[in-house]
Amino acid sequence: MSVIGDLDDYGSAAQALRLVAESFVSSLPTRKTGMISCQPARKTSKSAVAKTVRTTKTDGPTMEQSDLMTLLQRPLSPDARVEVPASWAEYDRAQELLDNLGNKYPRLWYDGARQTAIIVAAPTDLQGRMVGDLVTNLANGCNEVMRAGGISEDIRRRLTASTDVTKHRRFGSRLTVREWDGALEYMDVDKKTKIMVVFEVGVSQSYRSLQQAISWQLCSLHCRLGIAMHLHEGPRGASPAIRYYASEEAAEEAIQQAVEDLSIQLQQHPYGPLERNGVTWFGALEKVIVETFRCDVDNATQDTLLDPSQSFVVIRDGQSWAGDVPPNLREVVLGDCIPSYVLSGNEILDTPINFFQKNWVEAKISSAILSTAAERIEKKCRVLESTDC
Repeated sequence: MSVIGDLDDYGSAAQALRLVAESFVSSLPTRKTGMISCQPARKTSKSAVAKTVRTTKTDGPTMEQSDLMTLLQRPLSPDARVEVPASWAEYDRAQELLDNLGNKYPRLWYDGARQTAIIVAAPTDLQGRMVGDLVTNLANGCNEVMRAGGISEDIRRRLTASTDVTKHRRFGSRLTVREWDGALEYMDVDKKTKIMVVFEVGVSQSYRSLQQAISWQLCSLHCRLGIAMHLHEGPRGASPAIRYYASEEAAEEAIQQAVEDLSIQLQQHPYGPLERNGVTWFGALEKVIVETFRCDVDNATQDTLLDPSQSFVVIRDGQSWAGDVPPNLREVVLGDCIPSYVLSGNEILDTPINFFQKNWVEAKISSAILSTAAERIEKKCRVLESTDC
């Protein structure tokens, strides 16, 4: 088993399975207003979860005997990824259970080459924002270049940005299920979609895991370009205790005050740490590195590990790095985002796409750090149970 990220009580994997179990044994009304849950946290016994799992029909070992299902019951911190050896049948059964929940997270991937299931936790606000901003900025940059070059609207509108898309890929008898964080796609006139650029953003994720993810997408999906952003948050220490409040108004006021205090700290050190009352809500951002990847090997297998073609330091040791980062990462051109045959012979394909402004990225990171800290504070606030819930 390989754990990428930390396991703690911030996660949603165990909560998701508990909800399934509770749906079989009890039904308690809840109400959620604003950021606060009206119902305090309740514990569900492992036996209740096991009982629910046993009700799932299987054609192999009972589900509670599966290492995969055992790990799904454990709390998982945001951005964490846990790898566990599993057969396709075990993955399929676990995925069916999560599908019945209807929750977006946790998610399951499957690496057919290694026969490994990968449990993916919900992203932090920092990860989600950076993915969306980078993909959108690149798409907008492409449209500006094409508009200035007189490219028709029909071609421009066929380029779309997407996030959190699951992809199945078969290599012989090995089926792999994977997801990219973000992508630029071009839709042909025959409605076939070609993935041109893929993005991976990892927060406190091992570098090798991020490298494997972007390599798989380039070699498996035959994309032109991969862009990876590696962010590493420093340690936060012990997990803070849950605080209970007499009313939603009191809880919301406490959250607002805490966020205001942290926002003042952010002005002094925009990349953390953010601390309050002895609790670190966001550790110092130790580094942010942006890299580009290309797959120039014909018939590369899905387990090929690529080295970056370009690498840039944005933040190091909690400080903005003095080195310059080119606005097009020194190599991103329109031809990376639009298939060559669409604009065959047009010199516009070699036009650089200036989508990466370092100051803009740093400001986005700083804002997302505060949002991530606020999200963590909210999850530690509860309203005492009352009869009017």
